[in-house]
Amino acid sequence: MHLNQQQKRHLRRLGHSLKPVVLTGAAGLTPNVMHEIDEALDAHELVKVKIVADDRDERKERIDTICRESEAALVQSVGNIALLFRRSRIEKKRRIALP
Repeated sequence: MHLNQQQKRHLRRLGHSLKPVVLTGAAGLTPNVMHEIDEALDAHELVKVKIVADDRDERKERIDTICRESEAALVQSVGNIALLFRRSRIEKKRRIALP
């Protein structure tokens, strides 16, 4: 999924007050963690994920893996928090209208 700058700006505004819904720990990206991220994206479309990693490169790799496997778009990454967006696969739960 590709987002233009206007859409990213809109989603950052919406995501500013959100708290991280999923926390990836020392065990990394287990299938259970990926399932929780997938469920959160279907339920909310815009979620924050807290990524615990030793260094910046490892954190970036985990974010790339999450985006690739969940088919989500990275809206913003600040420190150890990533803001992700994906249209809900459930038609009734689609809430966010992009400009």
